[in-house]
Amino acid sequence: MGVLSVQSEAVQGIQRGLDGLRKNASEIASADQLNKAGQGSNLEGSLLDLEQNKVQAQASAKVVSAIDEVVGSIIDIRA
Repeated sequence: MGVLSVQSEAVQGIQRGLDGLRKNASEIASADQLNKAGQGSNLEGSLLDLEQNKVQAQASAKVVSAIDEVVGSIIDIRA
């Protein structure tokens, strides 16, 4: 797997994590309204998913950072 494909996967991981965070934030924000309307909400599940998506975005960002360092080192060695 090449550096560019790894970087692309990492960026997609960040995007998936951020999309999940937005969805979870919306679920959490509407939980009170759903409960008042007599509909159940899974607040605990949304909070757990929120943490999972946060970790995914952070881990993917670390991969992008590591790739940046490796490529920078290779350029320094070749220069």
